[in-house]
Amino acid sequence: MKKFIFGNFVYEYQLIKQVRKTLSLTVTPDLLIILKCPEHTDSERIEKFLKKKWFWLEKQLSFFKKYQRKIYKKEYISGEGYLYLGRQYKLLVKNSRQDSVSITKGKLFINTTKAVSNSKYTRKLIDAWFLEKTNKVFQDRFVEMVSKFEYKTIPKLAIRDMKKRWGSFLKQDKIFLNPKLIHTSKDCIDYVIVHELCHIKYKNHNIKFFNLLEEKYPKWEKVKEKLEMYLV
Repeated sequence: MKKFIFGNFVYEYQLIKQVRKTLSLTVTPDLLIILKCPEHTDSERIEKFLKKKWFWLEKQLSFFKKYQRKIYKKEYISGEGYLYLGRQYKLLVKNSRQDSVSITKGKLFINTTKAVSNSKYTRKLIDAWFLEKTNKVFQDRFVEMVSKFEYKTIPKLAIRDMKKRWGSFLKQDKIFLNPKLIHTSKDCIDYVIVHELCHIKYKNHNIKFFNLLEEKYPKWEKVKEKLEMYLV
């Protein structure tokens, strides 16, 4: 672990040197600081980069420290918050003659034929709704993003739960997306899709890969920073 001192603040971070064009700073939910940089980056450039990123770094650490204190198990009752496409919705559960799920004006409405206290059934309705939306949104974004490329063979899109990745590309020409991406904004979804599509041409994160990523999705670095605010 490397050490970075700025004023009265002391940080330990993991330094990863690899084939890439830019420096990248990441803070994981468990408060691990990771700095990735080009192979021949000198310590002076790294120090300058960290000083430039200090405010963002403190903001990220504070966010995750605060979030860790707020983590709780979902009870699927009115008043809970749910993220959908980067926006927070407040859950409202009501009895009805017909099951339905809808969102409007910042609310996630659940009409259930079971008792409002039947959280197991409410969860079933919510999970089914999110799965339906995930399939549709991912497919729509995939079609639009793949149009940026000129591949003769289009990979298949699939959804897979992953603990540490938002997406992955397999040699069998199949792209997997983490269903939790539905909780992030559309530009985050687009970025992950384009990132994986770039892997069709370049398997590794080399300079050519990042040049292609820059060409197909110029704002990728800003969106990547936003994506890092979400938990995989």
